[in-house]
Amino acid sequence: MKSSASVFGPVPSRRLGQSLGVDPIPFKTCNWNCVYCQLGRTFPMSLARAEYTPAEEIVAQTHRALETCTPDFITFIGSGEPTLHARLGWMIRQVRREQGPPVAVVTNGSLLRMPEVRDELLAADVVLPSLDAGSERLYRQINRPHRDLDFQGFLAGMEAFRNEYPGQIWMEVMLIGGLNDHEEALGDLASALARIRPDEVHLNVPVRPPDEPWVQPPTPERLVRARMLLGATVSASSPGVGEEGTFQKLTTPEAVVSIVQRHPMTLSQIQAVLHGRPQDDVRQAVEDLRGSGRVSSVERFGQSFLVVAEARFS
Repeated sequence: MKSSASVFGPVPSRRLGQSLGVDPIPFKTCNWNCVYCQLGRTFPMSLARAEYTPAEEIVAQTHRALETCTPDFITFIGSGEPTLHARLGWMIRQVRREQGPPVAVVTNGSLLRMPEVRDELLAADVVLPSLDAGSERLYRQINRPHRDLDFQGFLAGMEAFRNEYPGQIWMEVMLIGGLNDHEEALGDLASALARIRPDEVHLNVPVRPPDEPWVQPPTPERLVRARMLLGATVSASSPGVGEEGTFQKLTTPEAVVSIVQRHPMTLSQIQAVLHGRPQDDVRQAVEDLRGSGRVSSVERFGQSFLVVAEARFS
């Protein structure tokens, strides 16, 4: 088992307030290869559920973090797909305490077709699945799932979970200009949402570097139209990464790596996050990390974003 668990934050989230993040899987362990993924390409894709990192280690890290902070949520959010961890349900139950912070799980929802995964997520207070397409064609074009996954099974799993789950379902929809923001695609999405009956619908647009360079956000007019057709309660970009206090125990190079491992950023954005440190120190840390091969750059939207070296972009 790989020991790559990471508990980070609390970091500010538009949806979850101050969120203590729990990442239970290795970088880019996923069964989708989304065109908009800010962490780059999934290679290889996997459907294997395994205890990638010892569950006891993850829970111990979380409990230690909770001794020094009181977040609004404990959020299982992987740099990949967290439901691929075979003991996710056990971990949720261990960190969910009476009078303690509620637990959220950010997932692509692809494994909700499995009864055991649905059962594990029953212990969470909020589940945030993804729904970017209302048809098989766009599902394969946008999410590029593992070859053994299909849209009807994906949708059936979502419906079954809605019927079994007493908590909140907040659906995440990523809108991509010219792909799923036109009338037909939005109509299909609205039909799928009507079947799933989420408590909230959150619209997102690509603002971090997408895997595919042709990915663009929708026009403001199409975003307004999408909110009307989908009944969206929130329209948000990618969540913020945090404040200087989140990284105060880390050296500047380690803070930079911690940031870009989950949210690729430009140098100026990193300097804004680490506003309590001299800008020259942050710039030098980035240069040193480039030189040592720990970070690299990807060009998107006319800007240069820092990413971890293992990230693969088209």
